[in-house]
Amino acid sequence: MNPLIGDYLVGPRALREVVSDMTREQLLARPIPDKWSTLEVICHLSDFEPILADRMKRIITHDKPQLLGADENLFAKGLAYHERDLEEELRLIELTRSQMGRILNALPAEILQRTGVHSERGELSLERILQLAVRHIPHHLTFIIEKRKALGLSVPS
Repeated sequence: MNPLIGDYLVGPRALREVVSDMTREQLLARPIPDKWSTLEVICHLSDFEPILADRMKRIITHDKPQLLGADENLFAKGLAYHERDLEEELRLIELTRSQMGRILNALPAEILQRTGVHSERGELSLERILQLAVRHIPHHLTFIIEKRKALGLSVPS
């Protein structure tokens, strides 16, 4: 297994661990002004995992496909984040990564050099999108940990 794919597959476990003991009230709280709640962060990740997977699938199957950008703030504003279910969101992230990991592991390593053309960022390789996906959960874990601390919650080790 490519180490990058391994890193991609462990992200959901860390995400689940950091929110496993939080109550619904804590998930919905906004202890830091002008920042998303923890549930909003989870929903953001859940909405963007399929987008990242779609981009990877398009690069794998098409010749230099167009890859559409997406505005996370419009998603957060319009997709009822506080009405969504934590477990459902976590499962979607886990299933998306599991499926994509299985696909990536079945392909030759050189596939990572294939590219698509992002509507905002220009040409991106499959490897670059996979790197972005790998970093996406850890990036947002820092914000969840910040919220936990602001709520007086310990940080799971």
